[in-house]
Amino acid sequence: MSALTDEIAQAAARLVVDEGMDYPGAKRRAAADLARHGVGRAELPSNELVEDAVREHLALFHADTQPQELRALRRHALTWLERLAEFRPHLGGAVWRGTATRLSPIVIDLYADDPKAPEISLLNRGIDYDSAGDEDAQVLSLADRCPGLAAPGPRPDDWITVHLVVHDHDGLRGALKPDCRGQSWRGDVRALRARLAQEPDA
Repeated sequence: MSALTDEIAQAAARLVVDEGMDYPGAKRRAAADLARHGVGRAELPSNELVEDAVREHLALFHADTQPQELRALRRHALTWLERLAEFRPHLGGAVWRGTATRLSPIVIDLYADDPKAPEISLLNRGIDYDSAGDEDAQVLSLADRCPGLAAPGPRPDDWITVHLVVHDHDGLRGALKPDCRGQSWRGDVRALRARLAQEPDA
């Protein structure tokens, strides 16, 4: 890995933590920002390298708040996994990987026989959402309140985003492949409960 690739990873990590950007967007913006400042071009870092930089950034600047925010988001994600159990939900993203802050969305992968079934489930519950996606997956995005993030006062800042990514029923097999270090990219209800049980209470 070149020094410039590492610099892109560090800059991308700041965007992920401080602005809530996703990894691909943060890497592209970081590389473009450095290029505009005459630093030059380099190979984009892998998601694992960006995640390492995110963890370093969190440890330096958010160690006093991030663990509590992560636990609140994981507890709320568990509620959604239980609510959508019929679609074999798996938690992914920063909330699963342990790098989430209050700016991070909850990302849940659903594996349904009928790709319209999750939408119907939301409609039946009276839940508003936006829909986007392509031929590979549909994304249902909604705003929700995470009680564990609420701060004292008349206007609690506890609104978060939940992304429900709808996949074909048979897509789960490939989704369970680990990263290059053997770590899982997502986990089901039982795996999330196990992680919560290992975390110290705030």
